[in-house]
Amino acid sequence: MSIKIVTDSTCDLPQDLLQKFGIKLVPLYINFGDQGYLDGEELTRQEFYQRLPECDPLPTTATPGVDAFKQVYEDLADSGASEILSIHISISLSATVDVARTAANETKKVPVTVLDSQQLSLGTGFLVLSAAKAAAEGKSMDEIVSMLNEQTSRTYVIAALDTLEYLKRSGRMNAVVARLGSVLKIKPILIMHDGEPTGERVRTRERALARLIEFISELGPLEELALVHTNAAQEAKELFQRSKHLFANQEEPLSVDVTPVLGTNIGPGVVGFACITAKNVA
Repeated sequence: MSIKIVTDSTCDLPQDLLQKFGIKLVPLYINFGDQGYLDGEELTRQEFYQRLPECDPLPTTATPGVDAFKQVYEDLADSGASEILSIHISISLSATVDVARTAANETKKVPVTVLDSQQLSLGTGFLVLSAAKAAAEGKSMDEIVSMLNEQTSRTYVIAALDTLEYLKRSGRMNAVVARLGSVLKIKPILIMHDGEPTGERVRTRERALARLIEFISELGPLEELALVHTNAAQEAKELFQRSKHLFANQEEPLSVDVTPVLGTNIGPGVVGFACITAKNVA
């Protein structure tokens, strides 16, 4: 039995981890006007964030076509996969899961199970990594999916946005924008959990950073904790210095620059955390 894991470029896992665990990544598209780029392959994060502030209208994003997923599934079948688990960004944020499901139904060479991560960025990435490790240990598809469903309920991403402007202009997460209101001079906080993006608002950047740390502290013991940011590596380092006590003595925690697919909706200067809470053993 050989279960292979597929995901998309919004998972934000570093390339070395993708390679180490044989995870196949399908890139989404970023469109500047009528010019489309494959996320992470034809457009770097640095290039994207250099162009973003001057873009009006904002870049748009698009899912890969059904054929792109089918090709990946069939290639894995040809290389020996007996089953495939395809894990993707929350359906509340992207149609990627639906496209993957259509491709799975049309793939005849190998059984494909498609899972909605109910997350974004490293929230998805943590699930993908857990799946790949379990597959390497010889766990069955049912065992892996059951494990991931349980892990999903313990997975959170929380981030402080520099401005509400990009969310308002992109039209994504309208419910979050409505809750935060129309005042642009606030520091929005985005929380993703169980497939539902929610938001809080505070008045200052200092209060936003304090709220991030407070939120993670209130979750209790953690199984995993990492930093996420959008073209804000230095700010992420500063957040780490303020929250070192949460990282269980990690000297260099995982810190990722979030994919432009998400960056176009939340803007540059975002910093935050992705985490998995510890299992309740009571």
